Amino acid sequence: MLLFQAPVLLYGQETVLASTQSLSAPPQGNPSVHITLDEAILRARNNEPAFAAAVAASQISSLDHSIARASLLPNATYHNQFIYTQPANGPTGSNNASIDSPSIGSAPRFIANNAVHEYTSQGIISETVGLQQITAVSRAAATAAVASAELEIARRGLVAAVVGLFYNSLAADRRLLVAQRASQEASSFTALTELRENAREAAHADVVKAQLQQQQRERDLADAALQVQKTRLELGVLLFPDPRSPFTLTISPVPAPLASRTEVEAAATRSNPELQSAMSSLRVSSLDVNSARAAYLPDLGLSFTYGIDAAQFAANGRDGVRNLGYSATATLDIPVWDWLSTQHRVRQAQILRDAAKTALTATQRRLIAQLDEFYAEASVARDQLQSLQVSAQTAQESLRLTRLRYTAGEATVLEVVDAQNSLTSAELAREDGTVRYETALANLQILTGTI
Repeated sequence: MLLFQAPVLLYGQETVLASTQSLSAPPQGNPSVHITLDEAILRARNNEPAFAAAVAASQISSLDHSIARASLLPNATYHNQFIYTQPANGPTGSNNASIDSPSIGSAPRFIANNAVHEYTSQGIISETVGLQQITAVSRAAATAAVASAELEIARRGLVAAVVGLFYNSLAADRRLLVAQRASQEASSFTALTELRENAREAAHADVVKAQLQQQQRERDLADAALQVQKTRLELGVLLFPDPRSPFTLTISPVPAPLASRTEVEAAATRSNPELQSAMSSLRVSSLDVNSARAAYLPDLGLSFTYGIDAAQFAANGRDGVRNLGYSATATLDIPVWDWLSTQHRVRQAQILRDAAKTALTATQRRLIAQLDEFYAEASVARDQLQSLQVSAQTAQESLRLTRLRYTAGEATVLEVVDAQNSLTSAELAREDGTVRYETALANLQILTGTI
């Protein structure tokens, strides 16, 4: 009976392992790429559309600042125009010509025009000086600072997503190894119970219990392999054009040490993008108040024109008249009454400024809470790593001793199964604890801007 059942059990184990390999098998023909966490972050930055949109928004804000500064400088244009107007006909008293027209035949019908044929070719330099234009430059700079902070927020959000997917995939790989060991252990124990049954040292109930345990471990192995495939596909979407591309996650076997609380607080306060974004947004709101109040003040417009505005397209006209000339204008528009529109705009800007102040204080409180939460999580996870490792070693030794006692007929099959379950639970807890600490440490590094 033993010779008949052993190939069957071996065939069942090979079937499970084959299905496991088929679930996680990468496309053929592509070599596996070793991916570290830094490499994963770099690849995700090049492939994530939301981060690309944040980069574009930051670049556009920088260009807006340049445009606002250019508005303070004089603008130069070269204006060219030809105007034809229907000539006036009839006696002197019945036409629309000005009394200053040189002749009735050359006078235009429209009195607003200067001649039947009029040529304009002028260089114009103009500038408008006002508090709104000056405030617009400062506001554009503050808006660019907000966009830069939002870009950093988007970058850290992307890093957090990559870290989560990276360590989830790593945890799935480690869980698969635990599941494979547990399946092999269950298969080995089933063979042991069958040997003892054939030797009439154990009841058939022991074989049944061992087979049930083996079947459960094979199902666990299949689920672990499926989870590996799912986590790899989720991470592959961010890393490769084809998410099915094969890759191997690489990480240091020794977790990084946890920095001191003082160092973490200093780094979090110095380089927190949420805080910088809130402060820059408050500055934008304050400048909006100044810009709204600027409508109470006049704007000064300056313009200088040099060129031709004559009946001939030439530097010199008939009778030696020189057509080239210049003109300069200065305009001061003083606001008098706008039905309280400016006052209401100022009030709107003040309301938004008060909201920005509230957002800033909320961001400061949230930063303090996140700092305490992340540091406590990392500290507890670090302290538990050694205990989880000791528990796994103890459970492994307990299983070894229990199997020896069962072989000697001093322990029951339930004790062996319980020891197997304890070892599997301890190993899974150890792997989860390692990933928990690495994830907590990465979240703390993201908060402080060191990753």
